[in-house]
Amino acid sequence: MPPTGKRTPFALNASVLVTLLAASSAPTPLYPVYQDRWGLSALSVTVVFSAYTLALLAALLTTGALSDHLGRRPVLVGSLALEAVAMAALASADGAGTLIAARVLQGLATGAATSAAGAALVDLDPPGCPGRSALTNSIAPAAGMAAGVLAATLLIRYAPGPTVTVYLALALVFVLQAAAIAAFAPETTRPHAGAWRSLRPRAAVPPPARRAFLISGAGVVAVWALGGFYSSLGPAFVRLVAPGAPQAAGGMVFFTLSLSAAVTVWTTRALRPLTATLLGCAAVPAAVVLSLTGMHLVSLPAVFAAALLAGVAFGAVAQGSMRMVLARVPEPDRSTTLAAYYVLSYAAMSLPAVGAGVLTQSFGLRTAAHLYAALVALLATAALLTLTLTGTRRRSTGRAAGSGGRRVRSGGRWWVPCGVVTPWSHGSKQ
Repeated sequence: MPPTGKRTPFALNASVLVTLLAASSAPTPLYPVYQDRWGLSALSVTVVFSAYTLALLAALLTTGALSDHLGRRPVLVGSLALEAVAMAALASADGAGTLIAARVLQGLATGAATSAAGAALVDLDPPGCPGRSALTNSIAPAAGMAAGVLAATLLIRYAPGPTVTVYLALALVFVLQAAAIAAFAPETTRPHAGAWRSLRPRAAVPPPARRAFLISGAGVVAVWALGGFYSSLGPAFVRLVAPGAPQAAGGMVFFTLSLSAAVTVWTTRALRPLTATLLGCAAVPAAVVLSLTGMHLVSLPAVFAAALLAGVAFGAVAQGSMRMVLARVPEPDRSTTLAAYYVLSYAAMSLPAVGAGVLTQSFGLRTAAHLYAALVALLATAALLTLTLTGTRRRSTGRAAGSGGRRVRSGGRWWVPCGVVTPWSHGSKQ
């Protein structure tokens, strides 16, 4: 356990990560409500979703090290206040345009806040129990996404004005967290000059990481694209399969994926990076086949089983590939390597989802689902073959694959955001 003086700040920063990711996934079960109320197309929904992910990526690329220079507390307090404003904007949205603007604001605030909170957790990592921050950074966000979907789904069913209630509740939590950070969280780093210079976007893959980046890239794209489909069009897909199902079922399918991803991160944490990535890639084709089977057989249980498998794939590939890529990267290069990893990841999560929206608008969701599934399965299969050949070659030469099971420390902290692994440690101590 962290020392007594650090337990409260550690728990507070962990709660910030949970709440931020809960807010990120809260709109997912509300998309059908928006579609019915404003007549939004599937393309509009995917644009709303992608606006958030691209804004988040922009914030990560520019503000990842900002708290190193200004301090963790001021960045967190300011970002949480901006997050509360974004929640108010979401609560008052009256169409696709205002919804997109609010999601962009939320993405920027989330990127800045999670970078600072993740770095603070690294700072507070107890010397007698190293690795607590890495585990918290990995599981808290995925658990937060699951909680956000579940809360929004329940509010749709039981609360008046669900498109307002959930956001006002989250806004209140963010205000309280900002006040608690200001009052109770110690400053864990020494501010220094260079804040403006730190905002320059940095993304590069140094030579030691390029091979791992290339051989795992197809699998990374596959699982993030799959996550983007479930997060944006998952509720619409559920309605296609089972039009008479309760509205809550649309949100619960992404809840299933998020919860499965969080559990998978925990259960595969001791596996070799190559083994975890292979396991995840192998689960992708099974997940998409099961999903299409559910669509053709009009079986909602099959769709939920597919989401469960998709979460396994996401959690295993995300953390396994991250460890592979970072294994041989020197600490000074880790933040730029993480940035490059997330340029690929968030682009894979958002752009194919927009493509699916275009296909849905032109040919229908059934056709779009078939084409999307084929693309994702092909990418995962290519990654599976490449990774298998790599593992066989390395065994034949007597070298361990990936990092050989070595845990990455300090700047290599990771966690599953958007269930997803994200570089919230850009500002961590070296």
